[in-house]
Amino acid sequence: MNNRTVRIKEIFESIQGEGPYIGCKQIFVRFCNCNLKCNYCDTEFAPDEYFEEFSPVELRDILKKFDLKTIHSVSLTGGEPLLAADFLQEFLPLTGGMKIYLETNATLADKLEQIIDFVDVIAADIKLESASGVRDSYKFHDKFFEIAKQKDCFAKIVFNSAITDDEIKKCCELGQKHNIELILQPVMKENKLSVTSDFAAGILDKFLELHSKTRLIPQVHKFLDVR
Repeated sequence: MNNRTVRIKEIFESIQGEGPYIGCKQIFVRFCNCNLKCNYCDTEFAPDEYFEEFSPVELRDILKKFDLKTIHSVSLTGGEPLLAADFLQEFLPLTGGMKIYLETNATLADKLEQIIDFVDVIAADIKLESASGVRDSYKFHDKFFEIAKQKDCFAKIVFNSAITDDEIKKCCELGQKHNIELILQPVMKENKLSVTSDFAAGILDKFLELHSKTRLIPQVHKFLDVR
């Protein structure tokens, strides 16, 4: 008997506030733990923090209690859900009929390969050192998008006033190589942009000169005051 379980911080119903699926109603399953520590992360994962532990069947049964007729998809978020790829390999085949939306930091390509057959949408980050503090992430992202692009995939780029032209160039090279849409997302301070609207628009123009499949979309759930 397999006793694999996973630690889940919370499960809740809300509205997707980021990227091209803004406004869609989702069930959010927030996984504990992450392999990165980004400067702008708004989720704390202290070792003594509250969590619940679920088996694959137990988690499936929790999701079935929601009104799935009104739900666009189940968002696996975190933390980093792909750290639980072995668990997801058992859990996801049990979710028949549920659309699976994976939110990931796009650094764990081998883990994605384990579960990609069961995922419908991949919302993947490109980590800028100027905003996240994460160095040299592009080599991990390149390998990740090589696998992810076979699905409905887009890349989210969180930026602040420190973004550089070199970072813009590298992001656009990834977008062009893998033919993925880039979603620019200014860092938020509570429910306000950390940069001016003019600055954000200027950054969008710089991206569009190099990669036409680029959009600027702030975190709408912050304006709506929902999780």
